[in-house]
Amino acid sequence: MRVTQGAFSFLPDLTDRQVSAQIEYCLRQGWAVSVEFTDDPHPRNTYWEMWGMPMFDLRDAAGVMAEVRACREANSQAYVRLSAFDSTRGWETVRLSFLVQRPSDEPGFRLERLEAQGRTVRYAVRPYAVDRPAGRRYGPASAARGEAR
Repeated sequence: MRVTQGAFSFLPDLTDRQVSAQIEYCLRQGWAVSVEFTDDPHPRNTYWEMWGMPMFDLRDAAGVMAEVRACREANSQAYVRLSAFDSTRGWETVRLSFLVQRPSDEPGFRLERLEAQGRTVRYAVRPYAVDRPAGRRYGPASAARGEAR
């Protein structure tokens, strides 16, 4: 299963050249770019770990790509995303966000049915990955060990 979060998530993974072109677009718009990573990509987990500070004053795509590469190297089995923040009065929000790295193994999510008082039925989405300890949730090592999902 492929996690589909942010722009371009239904397309094949972007190449570094395509990522760089998107960064250049963001910088031309005057947006600040930041790099984030996580091992818990639940759709409601909007607060990922930041890789350094947001690059408010950077105007060179090569500098942002250097940070993306450093984050990928340090977090080789995590999701890494790039977000572009528009600080223009009236917007002040993320205008573009997309994944620039996925772990080699994406176990997906399960839907749990929870029956409550009366005839109330609630549903919860739980990622299979959180069954494993943080830091070992993704990657070929867990798949090779045959850990159950």
